[in-house]
Amino acid sequence: MPLDQQPQPIVLARQQWQAREAAHQQRADALTAGWRARRATGESDEIEDFLFTYYSYRPSLLRRWHPGAGVILQDAAAEPRAAWRWYAGWAAGPDRASTDVRVDAAAFLDARASAVGFIETLLRRTLERPARIGCNCLHEWAMVYDMHEGEQRHTQLPLRLGQRGTNEVVEQGTIICSHFDAFRFFTPEARPLNTLQPERATQVDLEQSGCLHANMDLYKWAVKLGPLVPGELLLDTFELAREIRTLDMQASPYDVSDFGLPAVPIETAAGRHEFASRQREFAARADVLRRRLLQTIEVARLSSRRDPAASTP
Repeated sequence: MPLDQQPQPIVLARQQWQAREAAHQQRADALTAGWRARRATGESDEIEDFLFTYYSYRPSLLRRWHPGAGVILQDAAAEPRAAWRWYAGWAAGPDRASTDVRVDAAAFLDARASAVGFIETLLRRTLERPARIGCNCLHEWAMVYDMHEGEQRHTQLPLRLGQRGTNEVVEQGTIICSHFDAFRFFTPEARPLNTLQPERATQVDLEQSGCLHANMDLYKWAVKLGPLVPGELLLDTFELAREIRTLDMQASPYDVSDFGLPAVPIETAAGRHEFASRQREFAARADVLRRRLLQTIEVARLSSRRDPAASTP
């Protein structure tokens, strides 16, 4: 696109961006309240804590609001964010003082070119292939297949059908897990039972939006895209990940009744039907977020091509 045809940046008055920032912080605090309270008391939640231990991103990261690429924050030059990494001043012209701030998309894209390129390719390729419905959450069962007591990842949660019953579900089902980061947690005995043998090198070729873990990972990709991603989109990916995690555990071999959650018994026809229905819903919602993340990258590239003389370091 010619430079003079590129969309102009969005300009937010001080009152506008401060209102968005405050709303974002309030929403983030609500989403992380349970985790922060448990950290203070030493308690744990085997379902929700996964989002903070497996992904290992601090609640403070979720609380930090970014406007995203292509947005100018008026009268922000004296604010702490002006000194944040990947931020720069902005002046409307060479004779104007720089009182505004923007995300330095060009600097971020230059420094993180490899990571951004991988994320963009992964998201596009995932959107290109149809969602595969019907895995029946057997990846979670394969992670505890043929284990001895006490070896399970979630040792505080009993197996709903016991170890023998869990093994029988795995042996009678068909495992079609396409996600490497789930497959790598399979027990050695379960790995040969998977119809696919995912590797990190084949992740782009296998990822599909029917996969619960691929959809939870949208939160990870949003984090890795850093300040290019508007804060509202980051929290949208986190909320989706939290909902998916709940289904992931409801349909797992673990007994989650102590959390007030009913099992989704995938060993029954009714349970498989419920799981597939919710799986389709999550796939559709995740694809919307994938497109929004791709749009974020596109906006960042367009904004990085604007006349650098219009900005100040």
